[in-house]
Amino acid sequence: MSISIISLIWLTLWINMAQLQQGGPDEKEKTTALKDLLSRIDLDELMKKDEPPLEFPDTLEGFEYAFNEKGQLRHIATGEPFVFNAREDLHRWNQKRYEALGEIITKYVYELLEKDCKLKKVSLPVDATESEPKNFIFMSEDAMTNPDKLMILIHGSGVVRAGQWARRLIINEDLDSGTQIPYIKRAMDEGYGVIVLNPNENYIEVEKTKSQMHLYSDGSDEPAEKRERKDKTFKEAKKRRDFYEKYRNPQKEKEMVPLYIRDNGSPEEHLIYVWDHFITHSAAENTFFVAHSYGGLAFVELMIQREADVKNKVTAVALTDSVHNVWHQEAGKTIREWMRENCCNWVSSSEPLDTSVESMLPDCPRVSAGTERHELTSWKSLPSIFKFFTEASEAKNSSLKAALTRRSHRIKHEEI
Repeated sequence: MSISIISLIWLTLWINMAQLQQGGPDEKEKTTALKDLLSRIDLDELMKKDEPPLEFPDTLEGFEYAFNEKGQLRHIATGEPFVFNAREDLHRWNQKRYEALGEIITKYVYELLEKDCKLKKVSLPVDATESEPKNFIFMSEDAMTNPDKLMILIHGSGVVRAGQWARRLIINEDLDSGTQIPYIKRAMDEGYGVIVLNPNENYIEVEKTKSQMHLYSDGSDEPAEKRERKDKTFKEAKKRRDFYEKYRNPQKEKEMVPLYIRDNGSPEEHLIYVWDHFITHSAAENTFFVAHSYGGLAFVELMIQREADVKNKVTAVALTDSVHNVWHQEAGKTIREWMRENCCNWVSSSEPLDTSVESMLPDCPRVSAGTERHELTSWKSLPSIFKFFTEASEAKNSSLKAALTRRSHRIKHEEI
């Protein structure tokens, strides 16, 4: 695209804006939107070719990538790591390509959980009808029957799904650091039952139709005046957005709406549902949680909602760079005291692994995960977490034995 053509485009836009300013309120709204558009225009982008179709392969082979024997994603022909900027001048297209690859990675990890780790997939809700949206979790065969130990794995927020800690690590580093598979395999080797949660699978997306509009309106009991004000604000924002959408988005994608999964509409709901329907009914004497990032917040919410049950069932909790906040979540004193005794948070830090890290919050101890990278904290702290669980289990058994001994001595004394 030549400089003269670019100049012509700019001149046309400015003339249009000047004409719009002479009009009424609607034209002024369009002027505002046009100014917003002009602020977003990049001359370099205008000089680049049109964006190609957002159509991508649906298999790793189609992307010409595969995981090698070390679990690293490599190009089939060159052996090189994944390249994000496949087309240097098209960031949006590259991002969509990356997201498409991420969806394939998610399915690939699901397959590994079932085939390599021998976990079974269980649909949620347990009484779901054929037509309603569903979530699922993965469980070892002995998750509900193991009499000794059960481990629950919870990832953080975002695009990650069951079995993943970080998609970025899977694509750019390897499967060991980016997935929960090392935890699962070691846990099963050490006699744990395992449940892998899927807290980010909260809804399915369907194409929006006019008949669905009423399903997503605000049905609250707000005063009519306040509701009308909100509706007006929404309509004005939508008008501005639609005005420059055809310029900003050269390939207008379908507008989608979420259909939320019953009792699993958020990570917190999902954890409570799995707790009520699975974890509380498991046979394990000792239940352990590993919760990364937002997963830690979800666990604290579980404690708030099911405090007595959690204290009775859970032996220890390992958090990895958890984003929970006992003040904002309004966790009570008894919860904070329990967390100080039974939880530990491995946080991103430049200090060596397990070095104590000062905390501003009165909850669980914080120690270094041995890395400054948030997404790596679960992987780097793995050996320390298993040691922590072993020590917690031994301490619990010792205290139980001591309590039984004291009870036995008391009974004998009473008999005498």
